[in-house]
Parts: sequence; C-alpha cells; structure tokens
Amino acid sequence: MDRRAVRDYLLSRPEAEEDFPFGPDVAVFKIKGKMFATVGRLDGVDCTNLKCDPDEAQALRDIFTGVIPGYHMNKKHWNTVLLDGSVPDYEIERLMDRSYGLIVRGLRKVEREALELAYGADTIYR
Repeated sequence: MDRRAVRDYLLSRPEAEEDFPFGPDVAVFKIKGKMFATVGRLDGVDCTNLKCDPDEAQALRDIFTGVIPGYHMNKKHWNTVLLDGSVPDYEIERLMDRSYGLIVRGLRKVEREALELAYGADTIYR
C-alpha cells in the first residue's frame, strides 16, 4: 500500500477526520477527537503508526520486518508499519481496522453506541 491508499482507507472509516497538529508532514487521523493513526515518513520511507493490542504488537514485530515499535509513540500500544511492501496490503488494512476499533471501544459509552447505531457494529469493528 502506498501513502495515498492508506490515507483513503483511513478516511473511509465512519466519521474519521484528518488533522495536521504536528505540521504538514504528519497526517493524524482521529475519531471523536481521539487519534487512531498517523501517516508520515521515517528515514525516507512512508509509514503509518497504528494502535495495537500489546500482545499482538510484539507478535507482528516478530513476523514482519516492516512492523517496528511505534515511532514517537507508546511502544507497548503502538506499532509503526513501513509502507515499503514488506507488509501485505490486506494485513495493513486489518491493522488499520483494528486500530480504529480499539479507539472506538475506548470512547465514552454514548459516543460508542451512537457510532454502532448509525453504522452497525460490523462496520465499526471489522
């Protein structure tokens, strides 16, 4: 996946918004004001930071050379995924969905239930 495809996919998630609080080089994707992804560059390579379950985060790092501890993030809960072709597109999409779902689960109950009602739980937690 390239940077543009990642951006488009992240923005396709219900009520996802793009922001640039760290300057024009790092796009931040949020749901209800909570960050679920960033897209930027690391050592000249496009990449995305995604929230992840801590146990799964380490397993992914062991499996894929293009998954490393979250750059400038809590390394227990975030991974940086290099968009260099080393991680299959379907896996990147799964990780983006998982990151979004983890943040939605952490929203206030009223916000979470409104999203589930409007879009369906299957869409939110795919």
